[in-house]
Amino acid sequence: MDAETRIERSLANAVSRADGDGAPPGLASAMRYAVLGGGSRIRPRLCLAVARACGEDHPAVTDVAASAIELLHCASLVHDDLPCFDDAAMRRGRPSLHRAYGESLAVLTGDALIVLAYQSLALVADHAPRRVAPLLAILGRAAGMPRGIVAGQAWESESDIVLSDYQRAKTGALFAAATAAGAAAAGREAAEWHRLGDRLGEAYQVADDIRDVAADPGEIGKPVGRDRALGRPNAAGQLGLRGACERLDSLVAAALAAIPPCPGSAELRAHIRAQAGSLLPRALARPAA
Repeated sequence: MDAETRIERSLANAVSRADGDGAPPGLASAMRYAVLGGGSRIRPRLCLAVARACGEDHPAVTDVAASAIELLHCASLVHDDLPCFDDAAMRRGRPSLHRAYGESLAVLTGDALIVLAYQSLALVADHAPRRVAPLLAILGRAAGMPRGIVAGQAWESESDIVLSDYQRAKTGALFAAATAAGAAAAGREAAEWHRLGDRLGEAYQVADDIRDVAADPGEIGKPVGRDRALGRPNAAGQLGLRGACERLDSLVAAALAAIPPCPGSAELRAHIRAQAGSLLPRALARPAA
């Protein structure tokens, strides 16, 4: 089964479990809207790619780990778009969740998706407890304080922002979780895979900063120029477009160098190069090296 099918099936299963008897229909609908409305699925794809490279032997655990990371990502997007943060009108080419369902349901949707990520992992605990226990710790680290996505959002409320700390928490945390979770799901030591995820997460954030400056809104499915409008740190704003592109290249190279020894390292390198080649706006895109 290909990665896309595995990811979408696992996400659909998770959301359907939340839409059981007695569930508030509005919240259940909003959760489906947030999760099943498209998205590149970069993080769960990375999780699956690492698990395969490590000699995956328990696909059911890997699928749930990958989808749990995507649920956390979807939750972060819902909260990030709220009026108290970015007040974004569009996400993934359609109205952001609070525009479609209202602000109250958007807050609850983000909260519910975070809980659903842990509920999903708990359901496979009986089948592979030694795999699930470290996965729960990985998700907790990626979601909370001091360097998870909640911390990343909180940095936007600080008057003095260190760009690297902000990017490492806001974006890098879930990439580090994806690589670590892929290894843990395959029964490998997770800690040695964090550096790969850190580098990829920073690369993705630099690319996102470039898109915010140079992309067409129709291409990326959300408004551009938001960092400048909101006074947020932006690598392209600080380094210039050329400098940011050079920084992106160096981070991708560092990520490739950080891949630990594993049976499928060549396939994993190919996956990372392919993903890196798709990060820049079409006007700036270069073939993957």
